[in-house]
Amino acid sequence: MRLSIFLAFTLFCLNDSFAQNVKDIELNINASFTQNVKEIELDIMEDEYWYGGLSSLGHQTPYHEESVFSMDQWGDNVGNQAQPLLLSNKGRYIWSEEPIKFSFDKGKLAVSVREGHIISGKEGENLKSAYDYVVAKFFPPNQKVPADIMFTQPQYNTWIELTYDQNEEDILKYAQSIIDNGYPPGVLMIDDNWQEDYGVWKFSPRRFKDPKGMVKKLHAMGFKVMLWICPFVSPDCAIYRDIAEKGLLVLDEQKEQNILWANTNKKPAIIRWWNGASACVDLSNPAAMTWFKGQLDELVNDYGVDGFKFDAGDADFYVNNVFTYKQGSPNDQTMYFAKLGLHYPLNEYRASWKMAGLPLAQRLRDKEHKWKDLQKLIPDMMSQSMMGYAYTCPDMIGGGEFQSFRKLSNIDEELVVRSAQVHALMPMMQYSVAPWRVLSPENNELCKQAALLHEKMGGHLLKLAKEASISGEPIVKPMDYAFPGKGYEMIKDQFVLGTDIIVAPVVEKGARSRKVFLPKGKWKAEDGKTYKGGKVVTIDVPLDRLPYFQKM
Repeated sequence: MRLSIFLAFTLFCLNDSFAQNVKDIELNINASFTQNVKEIELDIMEDEYWYGGLSSLGHQTPYHEESVFSMDQWGDNVGNQAQPLLLSNKGRYIWSEEPIKFSFDKGKLAVSVREGHIISGKEGENLKSAYDYVVAKFFPPNQKVPADIMFTQPQYNTWIELTYDQNEEDILKYAQSIIDNGYPPGVLMIDDNWQEDYGVWKFSPRRFKDPKGMVKKLHAMGFKVMLWICPFVSPDCAIYRDIAEKGLLVLDEQKEQNILWANTNKKPAIIRWWNGASACVDLSNPAAMTWFKGQLDELVNDYGVDGFKFDAGDADFYVNNVFTYKQGSPNDQTMYFAKLGLHYPLNEYRASWKMAGLPLAQRLRDKEHKWKDLQKLIPDMMSQSMMGYAYTCPDMIGGGEFQSFRKLSNIDEELVVRSAQVHALMPMMQYSVAPWRVLSPENNELCKQAALLHEKMGGHLLKLAKEASISGEPIVKPMDYAFPGKGYEMIKDQFVLGTDIIVAPVVEKGARSRKVFLPKGKWKAEDGKTYKGGKVVTIDVPLDRLPYFQKM
């Protein structure tokens, strides 16, 4: 009798569907079931949606049964924040301490690593339960946030107005025009080319007669001042010769050179980037980190500078046969550069790797002045959130790609207004192109109202940031995270702020009405109207309206 039962049970186990059921039961029983492997392949479940990996391609997420996509993070952060993390709305997660290669292909998810191993498992039944687990396990927040003013006031960047002609006179004019046009002062970022040279982090005496006095004037206007910084060093300057001899630069694969009259036998790598060909500070070397921090501290102490915009640092600069003090993946250099910013509460990063939970302001990469790029802002921001980056900014208002603004005739005034509205209730908002210069008085007023709304909500945004610094919970949430199991996975044009505000900006040109998904409950719109949730409502959205709804 026992033998018959055993044989029957064995045959039953051979059935594939039963084996899958056993696997599913095992995952449900062992909430933290993990694997330490080099590669893994999963079947994507019915109605399963996956988030994470990259922020600049967040608009392509969530990945699902029909998705066909592949990405290798090794040496590639696609110009923005990245994280070796994938999460699903079924509670599943994948993590590694090293860059992952992942692909979605018609119902299959394959993940592998060159170094290290993969940890995967299931925690709960939804996106939030998986997210809460990985935050606590892999990148818990440290209870610190970037400087308060980054949340409570708008940010202004001189890039679009001045590009490579950063100079004292025009910077002061830009700041004064902000005040004269009724915009609230906040953070003023002085962008690339204020310095003598790359690596020579001193104000250019040709463009700045009294930089210390300039900073003092900007402070008197109510601004905090940040300077653009990068890890590159021009190879023909005195600083290059000095730190090359000290071994503070990334080396090429030969490491050494035999050149007559050379001041050092070390052979720094020359790296191509968007501003030319430069050497690069090797921040895996503690001595190089100390040198770089010393340069920045001099700007703080000597000129009263408040913080820094840390640009470049992308992993792909370190891919091609370079040698660093501490060997690792190219992504590690991106991480070291980000760690430099932890010394300065006023900071900003466009490229980041494995820095979730830490008090760094993370901005989306430069977008073009196009509607299709405006439509990427919300899903890209939500992708940042699902990777653990809470302190975020959606690029620059109207777009940060400066060539889009070279002709005034290219400006779409409606796009600038709607972009400002998208920014208004995000954790941070940043202007660069001067709305008062490129817009009609009426549309400039709408952009100003967005800034004033952000200022009005600043206390609430800061409160959410401080809560995130303790719990790790994102400030900007996908609808599916905040309201799981409601079929909200593919909603990409509205988001949840905190726990009880749904923001539904307009991202379609010419739209004067839009649909809004409201979960069950009673919701009060910013115009005073109330709505019963659990359904889709259609609302009017004239150009002067940013719709948002608070749960009553």
